[in-house]
Amino acid sequence: MTEQVHNSELGESAAIAVSAKGFCKRYGKTVAVNSIDINIRKGEIYGLIGPDGAGKSSFMKAVAGVLSFEAGTLQVFDTMVDSEASAEKVKQRIGFMPQGLGLNMYPDLSVEENIDFFARLRLVPEDELTRRKNRLLGMTRLEKFRDRPMKNLSGGMKQKLGLVCTLIHEPELIILDEPTTGVDPVSRRDFWSILAKLLREQGITALVSTAYMDEATRFQRAALMYQGKVLAEGEPDVIGNLAQGTMITIEVESQARALLALGKQFEQIEAVGTRIRIWVDEADAPKAEKRLRDFLSDFTIRHLECESPGLEDVFVAKLRQEGDVVAALPVFEPTTDNSDGVAIEAHELSKRFNDFTAVDKISFTVPKGEIFGLLGANGAGKTTAIKMLTGIQLPSSGEGTVAGASMATAAQLIKQRIGYMSQAFSLYLDLSVSENINLFAGVYGLDPKTRRERGAWIIELAGLQGHEKELAGSLPMGLRQRLALGCALVHKPQILFLDEPTSGVDPLGRRRFWEILFNLSRVQNVTILVTTHYMSEAEHCDHLALMYAGRVVADDTPDNMKSAVTAEAGGLLEVSVDNPIVALGVLEEAEYKGAALFGRKIHLWSADSQQSRARIESLLGNAGIQVLGMQARALSMEDVFVYRVLQEEKATEQNAA
Repeated sequence: MTEQVHNSELGESAAIAVSAKGFCKRYGKTVAVNSIDINIRKGEIYGLIGPDGAGKSSFMKAVAGVLSFEAGTLQVFDTMVDSEASAEKVKQRIGFMPQGLGLNMYPDLSVEENIDFFARLRLVPEDELTRRKNRLLGMTRLEKFRDRPMKNLSGGMKQKLGLVCTLIHEPELIILDEPTTGVDPVSRRDFWSILAKLLREQGITALVSTAYMDEATRFQRAALMYQGKVLAEGEPDVIGNLAQGTMITIEVESQARALLALGKQFEQIEAVGTRIRIWVDEADAPKAEKRLRDFLSDFTIRHLECESPGLEDVFVAKLRQEGDVVAALPVFEPTTDNSDGVAIEAHELSKRFNDFTAVDKISFTVPKGEIFGLLGANGAGKTTAIKMLTGIQLPSSGEGTVAGASMATAAQLIKQRIGYMSQAFSLYLDLSVSENINLFAGVYGLDPKTRRERGAWIIELAGLQGHEKELAGSLPMGLRQRLALGCALVHKPQILFLDEPTSGVDPLGRRRFWEILFNLSRVQNVTILVTTHYMSEAEHCDHLALMYAGRVVADDTPDNMKSAVTAEAGGLLEVSVDNPIVALGVLEEAEYKGAALFGRKIHLWSADSQQSRARIESLLGNAGIQVLGMQARALSMEDVFVYRVLQEEKATEQNAA
């Protein structure tokens, strides 16, 4: 694929921080980055968006001066980076944060000791260090954790500490390689807020990569990358026009049967909770709707609407239209067990470690065949809850049943009836694909004939044909996670526990993973309890429980959670202005504390839309800022999550005072 889409040419007066022309990077015979052209303007947040293996990290390392390249030119500020000597010239003006939680820090050093180390490494004057450190610790909400060892921080806190260490020498350009991967939505929202503040107060330039397609709206401009090439470059709205088509969402009776029928006609379909999302290769929305209604004439459609596609939808459509997406996963044979009833029940479960309460009297019920999501920030107690339900840890108090067996008296029976895919360990990376499958089949006592049958099924299920002899550790993350899922399913469990199963998996891999989960739930009546940090995945769940500080603070369907927050806090307004950085500061001073920068737009909460519109126009007009438009936006699960957690944090602080 060689097509590039550009929204506009750079103006002659635009100051350029980074300019790449015909940039190529190879590792032996493998082409990691294939002749790309990118210009990054000073004072903007520029994004590199794409799945694993797209070439994002290779390009960023070259910009940071830590990786050579084979062809093309690369200019950083006023220096042509073409040798080690030229790379050294610009390094003092750059801050680079590599990919991976806390990989650029020292685990046994405290928060403050890590910052001091990087400050001295960068020759920050002692009289400046205290001022900068206090400011950055306050900005990242790490002030009260100065003495905590880095290894004891949550994932989000590690990333924020990494950002502080990257910023301590006040660089002009910061390069952040997937800084939000593996952290919870509140930490991600904090991260973007910090970048917006730095952009406004210091005029820094930020080059940020992400595999989260929904973060595209955070950038002023971005490049969408795939297999080393730039598919599109420009403002997010322009990138969204990369593929032609219409996204339609429906609710229909007999969802599983409708999904099977749709799969024979439409190549890009996705089950999301009780809805089905269909990409129709027709740009005219009325024609696309008519085509879909005609096809579903034998089905009762409860609801149908055309909606704006997300960047992930467009990305998948573009790859599919150019033949770069592999065939759909196999459809499962229906199970003979269609019985109703309760699969999991927790009643006031608690787990204490000495004086620390990790889980505090949680209660919920999961019916058979349901996809149940357990959400929460790092340290909320999700993993501990799963370990109690799976019999790995005994509860301190409370009771529960799993697959009809009591947690208190039948832990071994529970283990035989469930599949468990843990957050930290699910495979033996130094064994091959087939060896992993055979090992797990042996653990569950399957006979040789059944072992061969289930092994073949898992290979087909995970799309691992041709990879049987490869080491699990050498597989791309998406394939590795599907293999881990297959190993958890080798003994045909009734219930599946998945602890952040798609963390670090690219968008295509996550979609295929959820195709499997939907088929397991709807066709084979397998009950699934899943924890996730991807709020777009929360939409796939039939029911959600949101945990905070060990407690369940919300328990409902995704739609009902959104309705509850709307009734309590109002809706979201999206404000388009000609100077978003300055406008954000004006709105924050006017106590719109939830205001957040989304590229060239601002999102904020509004209890009264009409009153807010008039006030915002007046505030920004008095500041000389032109309002280009205002519109209401539907709440996402990330909005709900962040709102609920921040409300709980506020209540905790008030109680402590």
